Amino acid sequence: MKRIVTLIAFVQFAYFGWAQQAQLAPQYSMYMLNRYAFNPAYAGLDNSLSITGVYRKQWAGLEGSPTTQNINMHLPLYYLRGGFGIGLENESLGAEQNTTASVSYNYWLPVNKTSLLSIGVGAGIVQKSIDGTKLRAPDGVYEPGAFNHNDDFIPLTKETAQAPTVNVGVYFQSPKFDVGLSANNLLGSSFAIEANETVNIGLVQNYFFIFAGAFDIGQNLVLHPSVFAKSDTRQTQAEISAILKYNGNIFGGVSFRGYNSDAIDAFSFIGGFKLSEKITLAYSYDRTLSGLDAVSNGSHEILINYNLNKSIGAGIPPKVIFNPRFL
Repeated sequence: MKRIVTLIAFVQFAYFGWAQQAQLAPQYSMYMLNRYAFNPAYAGLDNSLSITGVYRKQWAGLEGSPTTQNINMHLPLYYLRGGFGIGLENESLGAEQNTTASVSYNYWLPVNKTSLLSIGVGAGIVQKSIDGTKLRAPDGVYEPGAFNHNDDFIPLTKETAQAPTVNVGVYFQSPKFDVGLSANNLLGSSFAIEANETVNIGLVQNYFFIFAGAFDIGQNLVLHPSVFAKSDTRQTQAEISAILKYNGNIFGGVSFRGYNSDAIDAFSFIGGFKLSEKITLAYSYDRTLSGLDAVSNGSHEILINYNLNKSIGAGIPPKVIFNPRFL
C-alpha cells in the first residue's frame, strides 16, 4: 500500500502529459559540506583537489522513498585563473530514477586582497528512467500471467530517456562570509517516455542561494552559521543551520528546514570529525516534523570528503585566494 501511495504522484502528472516536472532538486542536510554539488562556481575554492561522496536515505521506513547518491571532484586550475569539476548524482524515488553526469569550469575575479568572485558554468546529461512494473493504475489488471495498466500513458516495462542540462552559478568568498547563487536545468529540456502514447516530461529550472559565515567565539571554537534556500519559483524550501567546530577537527550542530507552518519539514542533527589530515567524515539525522513522521523513521545522510591539502598542477595560486574551508 505504501508503494502505491508513493508512486501515485507520478501517475497523476503523467496523465496530464506534456507538463513540466514539478519537483525540487534532491535534498541534502549537509549542504554546507558539499557546496559544489549545487553551485558550479565553487569548483577549486577548497584550494586543492577535493573529492566528496554522499549517501542519503530520506524518510527511512517508507517504501519507495528517495535514496540519493552524489559524488563529485573539483580542483583549482591556477594557470586558467579558475577551477574545474565533475559530478555524478543518482536519485531513486519509487518507480523513477534520475541520473546526472556533469562537468564545469569557473573563472575567478579578485575583489580585493582577501576576497574573490567566482563565475561558473556546467553542462551534462540527465537520464530519467520509469519502471512501469512498479506502477499500478486504478483500472489495471494485475494477476498471475496478466499485467496491463489499461492506460496508454503508463509504460509496461522500464523506459529510459536522456536530455542535456546546463547549470550556472556565482560565488563570493571572503574570510568571514560566503554568498552563492546558482541555477540548474536552464535549457528546460524534456524527456520522451514511450508507452502506447508518448509522455513528455520536462525539467524545470531550480535556483539555489547560500549565505554562510565563520565567527571565532573562543580560542578553539568557530561558529559556522548558514542559510540555504532552493526554489523552482512555485515551491521554495529554506533552512537555517549552525555548526560549531572545535580545535579544527571535531564539529557538530543543528539545522531546521521549513519557513512557515505549511512548509515545516525536519530538524537535523549534524556531527563529524577528521579521520586524518585529508579525510573528513560526517553524519546527519533528520527528525521529520511533517505528517510523514507517522510513516517514516527520519532521514539519514553520510558524507566523506578527501582533500589533498596541497597545490597541484602548474601555476602560482593568486594572492587573493583565502581558504575559509567550512569544515
